[in-house]
Amino acid sequence: MGTSPSSAEVAAQPPADSVSQSTFIAQARLAAVVDSSDDAIVSKSLEGRIQSWNAAAERLFGYTAAEVIGKPIMIIVPPELQAEERQILERLKRGERIDHFDTVRLAKDGHRVPISLTVSPVRDSQGVIVGASKIARDVSERLRSERELRLTQGQLKAHADVLAKLNECTARLWSCHTLQSGLEEILNTVVKLLRADKGHMQLLDDRGEVLHIAAQVGFGPDFIHALRDVTFHNNSAPGRALRLRARVIIEDLATDPACKALRPLARAADYRAVVSTPLIGPDGILLGMLSTYFTAAHRPTEQELRSVDLFARHSCDFIRRCTMEQELRLREESLREGDRRKDEFLALLAHELRNPLAPVRYALATMRKPGLTSEQRARANEVIERQVGQMTHLLDDLLDVSRITRGSIELKKSSTELALIIGSAIDAARPAMDAKQHELSVELPAAPVYLDADAVRLTQVFANLLINAAKYTDPKGSIRVQAVRQGNDLAISIRDNGIGIAPEMLPRLFTLFTQARSALERSEGGLGVGLALVRGIVTLHGGRVEARSAGPNEGSEFVVHLPLGTPVPVAVATGAKPRTAVGALDVVIIDDNQDVADSCATLLELSGHRVRTAYSAHRGLELARDVRPEVMLLDIGLPDMSGYELASTIRATPWGRATILVAVTGWGQETDRERAFRSGFDHHLTKPISTDALESLLQSLRPLMTTAESI
Repeated sequence: MGTSPSSAEVAAQPPADSVSQSTFIAQARLAAVVDSSDDAIVSKSLEGRIQSWNAAAERLFGYTAAEVIGKPIMIIVPPELQAEERQILERLKRGERIDHFDTVRLAKDGHRVPISLTVSPVRDSQGVIVGASKIARDVSERLRSERELRLTQGQLKAHADVLAKLNECTARLWSCHTLQSGLEEILNTVVKLLRADKGHMQLLDDRGEVLHIAAQVGFGPDFIHALRDVTFHNNSAPGRALRLRARVIIEDLATDPACKALRPLARAADYRAVVSTPLIGPDGILLGMLSTYFTAAHRPTEQELRSVDLFARHSCDFIRRCTMEQELRLREESLREGDRRKDEFLALLAHELRNPLAPVRYALATMRKPGLTSEQRARANEVIERQVGQMTHLLDDLLDVSRITRGSIELKKSSTELALIIGSAIDAARPAMDAKQHELSVELPAAPVYLDADAVRLTQVFANLLINAAKYTDPKGSIRVQAVRQGNDLAISIRDNGIGIAPEMLPRLFTLFTQARSALERSEGGLGVGLALVRGIVTLHGGRVEARSAGPNEGSEFVVHLPLGTPVPVAVATGAKPRTAVGALDVVIIDDNQDVADSCATLLELSGHRVRTAYSAHRGLELARDVRPEVMLLDIGLPDMSGYELASTIRATPWGRATILVAVTGWGQETDRERAFRSGFDHHLTKPISTDALESLLQSLRPLMTTAESI
């Protein structure tokens, strides 16, 4: 069988005599249109044999016209669609037209070509269907666009779902009161979003070196313990992500050679795949790590990873917000604490200044009394001198702290032997220790130890610590001073067996105006500047000071660390000399400040009153039971029992119901007066008390006492 001509070749032949010239031209034009069409145009017989094949058909299916004309159309129909082609032929025979029918045909090289098919019946001049004309358009590009559109629509829907979940998560975060609860909310959402089995969130420590688990879901304590501290050197997914500052995906730990050491942990925790995403804020600072775990080998899709990135950024914002809120809360608490401490300081300052002013006023009033003996005058002078010295020391401490805070204090350093500094400090603190009969032990290195220091200032440091130890240790306690070398430093410890320090007080013990126990409980509490002054002076010497205590009633230890100096011994200025203690006198007054009690007693004795004194609540109560006084002047801040408790105790006795109780105290606020009256006091006087006011009060009580006796 010879090669059949194409439609163009047939149209190019000269017309027969029976065909008009115009018909020939029309056919030629039609053939040209067919051959130049971008769509494959094929004609076939009703038996399904190809009769014409244009150039577009050659390009689309890969066959030339010579290869296919006269052959069955089934040559380009896939086997599974040949029944479809037969149905098309049957419909054509019935005169039906088939429009835009999407199907698939086979090219010469075997690849499948998606096409849109339009098939029309061909009729002869009598209207009889003799064949079919088929137009096949390649729809590969259209289908690709449709697939991409569907994919894009799916991605948009997935993204919208993620945004909806993110929005829901954000709404729930506002009800989270802690950073951990918020991180747990984010983590649970991400684990569900990725269809993961487990997960955890870690936060980076302040140094930016170690990751700590802040929230987790699905893990047991063994795994949490194993990943408790993750550093740059850790080869786990979070550790590698920390090292790289980039996401790490382990698709299968069972086959990843880099994860061999992690397999026992993974088997125990039941996971095989991990995705760790760093939490990096907008400023580029790494805040933590978000990790999800899968029990089977797994790799997330790009869409899922983009979703994780959204939640990672959201986590960073939440962490930043919580951090800022926490900082604001801490600042507010600090301001409130500072305001509270300021009020306490002002009250303490008034109390501490009134205490020395009271005996000064009493002593001055005593010196104006007629009949004053030389011994009484000398004692009054001694009281004034001692109390003025105490006030001077108080103001000096305040000024020293102020200078250290401003950075204006200057040290006069020289090579100084430690033993001389400690000896001078002990001399300065000796009166406070002797007053309570404390036992002091000193352990210094056998060989001389030298410091490059301001001897006067360091003497001030250790004297303050020794005086504190004496104040806050009950009578007949023990105080130990010990110094040991620690490399190039020297550690000097002052330890007592006193009232101890509560754990919550230790971090702020060296803060200005802070005290370990209220001044009410310990009348010699002071202003709370001593330890701040100690820290300031030690820091200026290049050292540090720390406080230790096992808790209340467990004693305290203060350790000063100082750098060692060169051995060029220089003598230290002598410290304060021990003061002569005032002997005990008679009782009407109970006050642990002996100068206050004694000077007030002298004043009242010169006014003709019969006066006795006691320096503690328990001793005063014993004397009162024996003497049955008519009037008692009680200090509030007593070391063994507050004045309020003492007044309540006296009122509970048969003999104490008729006794006039007068509160004599440095606490002068209205709340203090109200508390005094509730405790059983009849009168409230604030130190320093005017002598005229005190004598007027006692004189006003005489008629009451006379009336009571007559009854």
